[in-house]
Amino acid sequence: MTEKRILVLGVGNILFTDEGIGVRCIEQMQEKFKFSSNVTLMDGGTLGTKLMGPILESDYLIVCDAVLCDDKPGSVYRLLGEDLRKSLAFRDSMHQTDLVDTLGMCEIVGNRPEAVVIGMEPFDYDSMALELSPAAVSSMPVMIESVIREIESVGGTCTPN
Repeated sequence: MTEKRILVLGVGNILFTDEGIGVRCIEQMQEKFKFSSNVTLMDGGTLGTKLMGPILESDYLIVCDAVLCDDKPGSVYRLLGEDLRKSLAFRDSMHQTDLVDTLGMCEIVGNRPEAVVIGMEPFDYDSMALELSPAAVSSMPVMIESVIREIESVGGTCTPN
């Protein structure tokens, strides 16, 4: 059996405070950990359909993003199925193209990977600022640990630098 190709995709706009949670998560993971060769970490920003290539090349997609679940800012979630739409990337709003549409296009051309969102409830995603809110900063280790657990659950490995 071949290893699953795992894509960990951080999405969001880092110019709008907690809208950039997913990208900041990827940055910290790249800085603090090394991953097995079947794991790719990618800053997807707000690229939308331009992410089709990397998504098509993966077997398992982990999206890191801000999610709106009407809970306490900093709460971390694992979302599947219809709950994916709670992720900002899976709504027709801040990102150029809804990631659900992008996954649908991947399915049409031959490979729609299994997808999960590891997300965090934002405190502020409207204010223009490069820094995350204090709530997001304090919950980032929990989000990173959740992503690592997800990677390991599908056959990837992670070691601290």
